[in-house]
Amino acid sequence: MSGIKKLAGQTLWYGVPTIASRFLGYLLNIVLFWMYSPSETAYITQVYAFIPFLNILFTYGLETSYFRFVQTADKEKLYNTLMMSVIVSTILFTLIILWQTTLLAGAINLPEHPEYIRWTAWILFFDTIATLPFARLRQEGRPRRFAFVKVASIVANVLLVIFFLNICPKLFKANPNNPLLFWYDPDVGISYYIIANVIASFFTLVLLWKEIGNVKINFDSTLWKEVIKYSLPLLIVGLGGMINEMLSRLVYTRVLDLPKEEEIRQLGIFGANYKLAVLITIFIQVFRMAAEPFFFNQSTDKNAPRTYARVMKFFVIACCLMWLAIVTNLDVIKYIGYGKNAEAYAEGLKIIPVLAMGSVFLGIYYNLSVWYKLTNRTLTGAWITLAGAAITIVLNIWWIPIWGYMGSAWATFACYSFMMLISYFLGQKHYRIPYALNKIIAFIILAVVLFFIHKSITKWLPNIYISLFLSILLLVIYSSFILLLEKKEFQKLPMIGKYIK
Repeated sequence: MSGIKKLAGQTLWYGVPTIASRFLGYLLNIVLFWMYSPSETAYITQVYAFIPFLNILFTYGLETSYFRFVQTADKEKLYNTLMMSVIVSTILFTLIILWQTTLLAGAINLPEHPEYIRWTAWILFFDTIATLPFARLRQEGRPRRFAFVKVASIVANVLLVIFFLNICPKLFKANPNNPLLFWYDPDVGISYYIIANVIASFFTLVLLWKEIGNVKINFDSTLWKEVIKYSLPLLIVGLGGMINEMLSRLVYTRVLDLPKEEEIRQLGIFGANYKLAVLITIFIQVFRMAAEPFFFNQSTDKNAPRTYARVMKFFVIACCLMWLAIVTNLDVIKYIGYGKNAEAYAEGLKIIPVLAMGSVFLGIYYNLSVWYKLTNRTLTGAWITLAGAAITIVLNIWWIPIWGYMGSAWATFACYSFMMLISYFLGQKHYRIPYALNKIIAFIILAVVLFFIHKSITKWLPNIYISLFLSILLLVIYSSFILLLEKKEFQKLPMIGKYIK
């Protein structure tokens, strides 16, 4: 259990700043949703569905590869080699994007805003250069430094968005010659959301100057070839994962046959509710930050499979609790997330339970994927992801014209369900891990049953206070059941174990 204690501690360290950062990030979304209608936020949704695809291409799996090879290679030589590779490739990719701005803008259905692509190129440039320094901080167990940079960057982003979208318009209205407005253009409007991201990403690099400044021109071509052989399948995994997560918003208006204004309105609603639906991915990202280096470090321990099994059990418990908390509080989340525009966005709330459970399955898949990373079968992982991407593409094209964004939500659910199941069966064949399968299934089923109980009662008694009370009651019931079933396991955990008698 000492390994799990260490992982829990690392997850806490990465969790607090990451949750704080993502909370502030959602605050940015709330600023948008409170200030702008679904039609106005649709283009921002389109841009931020495009960025993750290119981010995967820019980093081409080197982050995971760093954790894998740092176990055997010379750390400094590995870091310098990969940083040189990333710097050169990032400059090349950025120049290509800046050269083909108009083409890319048309490809993602933004021909009116080629400037969005130029700003996106700089976001990708700065974020990619920061990838390996962040990975090194995680691998070396320096979560405080990691936390400081992450939180400082997102705080800067929030403040810049508030400044450009809220303060500047008021200052301009009062006095257009105000010196604080020397580079403010009121016609840019909501586009300052992206510009603020560019500045914040640059600020992140400034904060990482020690890690970046220590890079030496020391490139080992033999080591690089070994790493690339391992990482290229991870590039396919990453691109496939982004197709599964982002494709629906990129193709949404292309597969519908509705008036342009209605397509844009639906895309804005879909994008906004998708962001709320994947709140659960905050925890998944936190967990992955701590778990990825932890899994590799534990791989030589003879008890590693048992440790991985316990980690999975606690992970599913945490995800199910969060899922239940989200889906039984949609009425509250609606007003917090959308403010005065709550009714305009609320018609898409029905996709959240489906998408959020899909996110739980995705998190389970990330846990299961340890088998192909430890056994150097990353190509198998690539095939799994490509199969999932194929399911996503086919079902989105088929179901969006029939059911709109609800069809897309079920397509995402089907994709992640498939990836989770196929990875489990293949993993048990190549790297057996004694997962508590019956308990995990029971945890998920119980959460779903409690959700339907909540939905049935609130449909009969539609009152927000009754809904909130019932949500708390069901969460207490669920937590009590888990504690009763897993009392001995929880007693061994750090911090909370001493309170469980």
